[in-house]
Amino acid sequence: MTDEFVGWKTGDATKDAVLLDAGQAQTAMNEAILKGTTDTPDMAFYYNGNALTPSVQWARKWLDAGLTYTGATRYCDPKVEIFGESSAGVSYCADESKAYNQVRKTGKVDRTPAGNEAYVRYDTPLEKSRTGVWQTSGGTSERGSRTCLQ
Repeated sequence: MTDEFVGWKTGDATKDAVLLDAGQAQTAMNEAILKGTTDTPDMAFYYNGNALTPSVQWARKWLDAGLTYTGATRYCDPKVEIFGESSAGVSYCADESKAYNQVRKTGKVDRTPAGNEAYVRYDTPLEKSRTGVWQTSGGTSERGSRTCLQ
């Protein structure tokens, strides 16, 4: 599984740091699903308490279903807004049309052609930790988002 981040640099040091950590949070979630465990160091590093529990629960649903995935996800059209020294928000689109569910035990891949549900909009607030990491502190997602349809 690969994650491709397109246009995730603005040239502004603060915004680029927020985007980098927001992308790392997304990658941490994917890593947990791929490794088959929610007990990964990056989950707790890139998600704070408000977002960590729901994020672990989301990954756990995949694991309980015996699924992982393969292919590639393209993250694009990021928008970042700085609200203060330690608060920011990021929205972006994910194109999952080339990512496929895979049964963990058998390795069987479901290559059903993707529809509009493969395009997801994410809106995430982030808070800067005492160590300077922009941690995801919540968020929403919308599958089939009109703003993300390719």
